[in-house]
Amino acid sequence: MATQPNTDAAMTSAPARRARIFLWVGLAALLLVGGVAVWSLINGRLPFMPPQLHGTVIQSPDRVPDFTLDASTGERVSLSDLRGKVLLVYFGYTFCPDACPTTMAELKKVPPALGRSADDVQVVMISVDPQRDTPEVLREYLAHFDPSFLGLTGTEEEILAAATPLGIYYYAHEGSAASGYLVDHTTSVLAIDREGYLRVIYSFETPGEDIAADMRWLVRQ
Repeated sequence: MATQPNTDAAMTSAPARRARIFLWVGLAALLLVGGVAVWSLINGRLPFMPPQLHGTVIQSPDRVPDFTLDASTGERVSLSDLRGKVLLVYFGYTFCPDACPTTMAELKKVPPALGRSADDVQVVMISVDPQRDTPEVLREYLAHFDPSFLGLTGTEEEILAAATPLGIYYYAHEGSAASGYLVDHTTSVLAIDREGYLRVIYSFETPGEDIAADMRWLVRQ
């Protein structure tokens, strides 16, 4: 007489096998997450958490309004033309006796510190002294720091349209007989992300090494 299969045992063994599979998959996932966490802690960061940035973090819901100015390259350049790169924007002028060369000297440290990621970051200096700062003057001035730096200038109205939405202040006043007029201005550096959102504001004399450390995170976003 033929032996009947034990259907009860077969029915109970299938769920048991599935449970064991789910258990092993779950354990593998936990080990993977744990390994990533340990690696991240050893390297001083978690991939899903932003680092402690070195400036004032801005969470604007709107992109920076577009503007178009004359570039040191001889072209008309819009802010939107630079989309896809992280921008470090500084409003200054070439005749500035102190804050501007100090800031440019710090920003000069950023590209070498980024290595292969340097092409993903663009330093932009927008002149608040369009009477003296032609595209040619800006190109010569910025070349002393880094030839990749981009200078922008334009009419008084164009520069005001670029500066005002970003909260940039500037005011020309008489200087000495030797210096001629000078321009008081905001000395912050503004970090704008690849999508055109203002992300970080750096105060005057923030070290270039600290800015570069933040850029390594921003270029990965």
